[in-house]
Amino acid sequence: MPKELTFKQNDPGLLELIKETVPFKTLSLEEIKNLIKYLKKYEYDPDEIVVNEGDIGTEAYIVDSGEFTLDKMERTVKVFKKGDFFGEIALIDKRPRLGTVKALDIATLYSIEGKYLERPDCIPATTSLKIIKGFARLLSSYMREGSALYRELEVLLIQDGGCAPGYNPATAFISEYLEKAGKKVFICAEGFKSLISNKIDDYRCLIYNSELYKQFEHLPGVVFSPPLREARGASFRSERFPEFKSKKLQQVAAKAILNRNVKIIVGIGGNGTLAGINELSNLLPDDIKLFFIPVTIDSDIYGTDCIGEFAGVESGAEKIRCYMADARTHDRFYFIEMMGAEGGYHALHSCLGAGAHLAVLPSSNYDLKKIAKALQKQENCVVVVAEGYKREKRKQEDYKGSAADYFRDELLDAGLKTDKRIICESFSRDIRGASPNNLDIMLAQSMARNLSNLISSNRTRQMPARLSGIEYSIPFNEIRTDNSVESDLAVLANRLFL
Repeated sequence: MPKELTFKQNDPGLLELIKETVPFKTLSLEEIKNLIKYLKKYEYDPDEIVVNEGDIGTEAYIVDSGEFTLDKMERTVKVFKKGDFFGEIALIDKRPRLGTVKALDIATLYSIEGKYLERPDCIPATTSLKIIKGFARLLSSYMREGSALYRELEVLLIQDGGCAPGYNPATAFISEYLEKAGKKVFICAEGFKSLISNKIDDYRCLIYNSELYKQFEHLPGVVFSPPLREARGASFRSERFPEFKSKKLQQVAAKAILNRNVKIIVGIGGNGTLAGINELSNLLPDDIKLFFIPVTIDSDIYGTDCIGEFAGVESGAEKIRCYMADARTHDRFYFIEMMGAEGGYHALHSCLGAGAHLAVLPSSNYDLKKIAKALQKQENCVVVVAEGYKREKRKQEDYKGSAADYFRDELLDAGLKTDKRIICESFSRDIRGASPNNLDIMLAQSMARNLSNLISSNRTRQMPARLSGIEYSIPFNEIRTDNSVESDLAVLANRLFL
């Protein structure tokens, strides 16, 4: 327990101390003398606690001698010295203490009860107004000092590349599981770009526990993560950042990671994000743990279900069903480009789910004359063409249209003749913004738990994986990014020859 000390209210040193303390700098000498009547003085031993984080406070404090540390989330973010003032936020709105303050050595301070500032018979209203304005100045500087929260980023999440359903749920569940494991979780505001810029506002602090969030919500960049569990899109990513292929920029990012004392890095995304995380792993010491969470709508990571693929297929199939209804109504032929740069997972499964007539994948090598002949017998038709179909050949030919346009032109060259209207639709990006469905949300939670277990078992350079309900992990050096589709399923997506 602190020891209460007696003091002389007219001590010139005390008058000067109050005069130089931020909230009281505009007070007159008479106002200061009146304020001093309501002060108490205490002495604290080393490591003795003044206020506990989360407690409801009724007092504010002025440091008289020695030093006191302010700890947030078990981290010292500030040292209070002679003349410093703290505890004002609890007086303003009776909220829980935002940090733990304890004596660094034998130290003394003055305290004042908030109730006196609310009683005109104790502190006149004109004086209270001056003090409140002083609080505002102090709070402004205190907010800026919140940047200390970002000096050390224990766990740093990095998202990059294309949007997909599931980025936000993965972020929410990772913050939940790692926070419960005692980790402090941060995230780059704009993927790899933030590492290059490396300013305070390039990072966000993710907090899952609501009571903990209340203590930090006033600080810049603090994000309450539970609402992200069902949120669309990716709230913390940049557009694809091809410049990160530069070794020089990778070295800049690695230096930023070391300077901020990052302990664990978790990449979240598809093959582009994985490539960036892999490059960083080659530049960082072994004691920094690296992991990767596959979030990709076209399932371009082999050997695991990918967060986002289920909602993507569901949305893609529904879009195809709409085209099929229009095709039947108007006797039209639709050639629809769908996602699938390498294996064509999204295009194939969307086609199968909707019951479209044909899926044309990057690996497809159909007899074009046979398809042209089959189409001529159709009253209506919907063909799904993966965006990666003959991509290199189209580049070589400097073809300007979409994959759907190209396949249509191939069929016309192969002899397709029809009086039906042929409509080609290029890839629609709205699928990327689909709401994550229950399967993707469950997978995000499963992978977050798997990640937490990998970290606690001191593993590194691993990707949590799940397939057919079985959880495991894949080392970085064994991850494949082609994710070829099953040939049997590709056959099912050919209804023209049934």
